[in-house]
Amino acid sequence: MLDRTELPDALAEPGRPVRPAWITTLSLANLGVFLGFFTPIQILLPLQLERVDSAHKAALLSWVTGVGALVAMLANPLAGALSDRTTSRFGRRRPWILAGALLGALGLLLTAVQHTVLGIAAGWAVAQLGLNVMLAGTTAPVADQVPVGQRALVSGWTGISQSLGLVVGAVLVTTVVTGVLSGYALTAGATVAAALPFVLGFREPVLRRRAAITARELLGGYWVSPRRHPDFGWAWATRFLINLGNAIGTLYLLYYLTDAVHYRSPDQGVLILTAVYTLAALLTAIPAGLVSDRTGRRKNLVLLSCAVMAVAALLLAGVHSWPATILAAVVLGAGYGIYLAVDQALVTQVLPAAADRAKDLGVINIANSGPQVLAPALAAPVIAHAGGYGGLYTLTALLTLLAGALVRRIRAVA
Repeated sequence: MLDRTELPDALAEPGRPVRPAWITTLSLANLGVFLGFFTPIQILLPLQLERVDSAHKAALLSWVTGVGALVAMLANPLAGALSDRTTSRFGRRRPWILAGALLGALGLLLTAVQHTVLGIAAGWAVAQLGLNVMLAGTTAPVADQVPVGQRALVSGWTGISQSLGLVVGAVLVTTVVTGVLSGYALTAGATVAAALPFVLGFREPVLRRRAAITARELLGGYWVSPRRHPDFGWAWATRFLINLGNAIGTLYLLYYLTDAVHYRSPDQGVLILTAVYTLAALLTAIPAGLVSDRTGRRKNLVLLSCAVMAVAALLLAGVHSWPATILAAVVLGAGYGIYLAVDQALVTQVLPAAADRAKDLGVINIANSGPQVLAPALAAPVIAHAGGYGGLYTLTALLTLLAGALVRRIRAVA
């Protein structure tokens, strides 16, 4: 049922707490985004590319995911900028969430029927385009409609959706269906279905008339000056480094279980690890969000999360056994749960302008997708020439600790 309460101005600073149903449906929409993102990356693409060329599967996975991440880097700020200027009577965000979900699902279905590396890369690029349009729409409502004192709690719930995307997607394509084609089809359907409750169930503030954006403004929107907005710059750098470390570690997880841990069923191992990781994140995200909202402090909790995640990476670097990998998943999930809740709330407090929230969050999201491009270039030579998987996860730990150091440079947020 539609929320019939009077809606504030679209650019006003939100002051009214959002309701549990709103949080639930937005979290479900975020779950749809990350189902579409992570299920192919973790399971479907590796299996598909192994069938194409098993001898070069790692390099091919790096190349395909890198192409997709490049599309994501370009699409997210662009979709955000267009969303910021949308004057539809349905609001600024919901039309883009629905359009992105449909395009992302189409891209997943196109990827599913490809049998060459170029075809898989092209299909995945279409999927990334649609999913990043959807992401631009699902990220902005927290800054649009959630008051500062509730943002870490809401970010905790929406952040958990990111972790749940890993485990729910893995469950869907390993237990509910079998086969790559049916896995993509189910993922595509789930992505669209998850978007509908928020799109259909809640109104949002409608933007009054605004001048059309020019091509020059669109191109210029990819840059937010760190000199004029230093806190935004430090927040971006912190997120980039954390996600770079995370991308380096997770990109090769299936192959890590196969080649280093020698686990008997690597795809089932990924499912178990993501379930453990998600449970740990669930146990820390909401409490961390509550503490952060009540105290008004964000940076120390981000620093704590970085230290915890670095410990997990060092454990993976030093001990290549299944019990150690399970323990690392627990520690990593606990640290990442804290990070997901608190960092997103912190970011919404350093956005340069209310009129460009989605565009600026799209620039922030480059720090999520950009590492997917860079990670393969860093990871492949480390595995080959700098200590194998031990060197890979040591690098992950160092990047994460550096991120924790940089977050302390932010001044406007405690």
